Amino acid sequence: QVHVVESGGGLVQAGGSLRLSCAASGVTFSRCSMGWFRQAPGKEREFVAAIDRTGGITYYGTSVKGRFTISRDNAMNTMYLQMNSLKPEDTSVYYCAAALQSGPVLRGSMYDYWGQGTQVTVSS
Repeated sequence: QVHVVESGGGLVQAGGSLRLSCAASGVTFSRCSMGWFRQAPGKEREFVAAIDRTGGITYYGTSVKGRFTISRDNAMNTMYLQMNSLKPEDTSVYYCAAALQSGPVLRGSMYDYWGQGTQVTVSS
């Protein structure tokens, strides 16, 4: 059984930083393309960032480009999202997802496994 688990969320002031982690088990992590999405109350799910199997190719959503960095450690079966210069509008539940594909996946419907989410709250 595949498990995808996010951690690292919390409350931070605007301008601060947080690092989210995503651990995957039950699947060969190095064969998965990985991604981060977020969803705020009353809003649609939003693409945040994606990374290919090797970590060599990354993509970012427009609203986070230049502030967030996605990375992965295949030896640790873990993916990360470093979030800097956080804004109140970044407040959301952040979800990690895994796709059995090689290249970065930007569309949520193409992911095979999802975590339960971790709350990030940015105060003004």
